[in-house]
Amino acid sequence: MLGVARRRLGSGCALGQLMQALRPAAAAASATARTYSAAAKEMTVREALNSALDEEMSADPSVFLMGEEVGEYQGAYKISKGLLDKYGPDRVLDTPITEAGFTGIGVGAAYQGLRPVVEFMTFNFSMQAIDHIINSAAKSNYMSAGQINVPIVFRGPNGAAAGVGAQHSQCYAAWYAHVPGLKVLTPYSAEDARGLLKAAIRDPDPVVFLENELLYGESFPVSAEVLDSSFCLPIGKAKIEREGKDVTITAFSKMVGYALQAAEILSKEGISAEVINLRSIRPLDRATINASVRKTNRLVTLEEGFPQHGVGAEICMSVVEDSFEYLDAPVERIAGADVPMPYAANLERMAVPQVEDIVRAAKRACYRAVPMAATA
Repeated sequence: MLGVARRRLGSGCALGQLMQALRPAAAAASATARTYSAAAKEMTVREALNSALDEEMSADPSVFLMGEEVGEYQGAYKISKGLLDKYGPDRVLDTPITEAGFTGIGVGAAYQGLRPVVEFMTFNFSMQAIDHIINSAAKSNYMSAGQINVPIVFRGPNGAAAGVGAQHSQCYAAWYAHVPGLKVLTPYSAEDARGLLKAAIRDPDPVVFLENELLYGESFPVSAEVLDSSFCLPIGKAKIEREGKDVTITAFSKMVGYALQAAEILSKEGISAEVINLRSIRPLDRATINASVRKTNRLVTLEEGFPQHGVGAEICMSVVEDSFEYLDAPVERIAGADVPMPYAANLERMAVPQVEDIVRAAKRACYRAVPMAATA
């Protein structure tokens, strides 16, 4: 397969020809123009991802998108809406339901200098392709002594959605962040999605880009700077979403919203919480986390993945190594329950962190778990 790609690379439509035999027949979808919020300058995460893909494909002809239903159906979540009509089937490639196959083709294309964006309908399906992601993409630069770059993005929805059961609800942030050679990004807002996806596509190394299905329809205010086609966020830099002085809360993806809700509740009880949106899990912005802990002297880590060997555990160890003497209370770690995700809605809610869990943890860290009136 790679030999064919190498011989045809100069034609400009090599991957389209390569995949032609694999593309399922489907009726052409009607063209629908992408619309954005106007005067309010708001953008959904879906629109942010779509615009980032569009602009990067327009700027660089080596960028192409491949995955299940990304073309004729315009994406299972409509992230690729309008791209097939604009760039054609040679750059927006519908694949069969064979993650191992099309991920391997994507990695091979990246070896040859193209910049594939591989979409998984859900990151749970990336387990079918994990050998290519880790052994082929992540390790090639090191094993080749820097001679081979693999500029590829693996993207799609990650973590729990709603009512999809144990096999479709896992968070893969800690899984992939464990691997040297990968970069792992976790956007929360429209600004994150747009700026980080552009950075991922431009990066010379493989990037795992973990989106969240429940955030796709969420709208966020965006500035003129964010809407500029040159906008790009640095990989490995966290964002302080809310400043505070009493306790630091670290979170990523959907959990950032929960942390902000908890911080608002805590503020009404006299606790000033600083919320850090990690944005990047690998590399991790240890400097921002430790600087915040040295200011607040308390830490609550938040994630929806399993607790053992999780992102929160790594953050805790970083703080113990670099800022232990600044801690005035034990670190509080909030994570998903250490069980496969239940299907029943009531049990599913109990298995993932909720806003009230964050509030309770922050109060424990601030020694406010018992109402002050009760101690009078």
